[in-house]
Amino acid sequence: MVDALQIAVLTVSDTRSLENDTSGQFLCDALEESGHQLSARQVEIDDVYRLRAVVSAWIADESVEVILVTGGTGFTTRDSTPEALNPLLDTPITGFGELFRQLSFEDIGTSTVQSRAFAGISNNTLVFCMPGSTGACRTAWNGVLKEQLDINHRPCNFAELLRKGSH
Repeated sequence: MVDALQIAVLTVSDTRSLENDTSGQFLCDALEESGHQLSARQVEIDDVYRLRAVVSAWIADESVEVILVTGGTGFTTRDSTPEALNPLLDTPITGFGELFRQLSFEDIGTSTVQSRAFAGISNNTLVFCMPGSTGACRTAWNGVLKEQLDINHRPCNFAELLRKGSH
């Protein structure tokens, strides 16, 4: 990794803490193993306005280039990550959710249709939202994020878009 990105990790959960957050910890370990820097980490309850507050602050912080959100993307009454964060996105990255579900199908079959994984760009900050299971975070990281956040990946990647400031 030639060009490390500054990445924040948000876990959306009513039951997890930093001590037992295996999904957020996986993402932190994976991004650091890939040469990126962890700029912030937080666990927040599944509340639309609290999620918007955290992510809005990170979007406004010029030192945060990527936000990885795990949790709150299902269909229970407490899952509100899409409702909370989609309004903050300037440009959706529809291919992320599509590819995530395709890759996830190999592991969990048709249950993947219950994932509302999504991504977008806001204020030149990438925001990727994935399910809360560690397996889903592993699928998203290994199947999409690791390469797309690597400035050396060809033919294209999101890291170079961030560095150019254009999307």
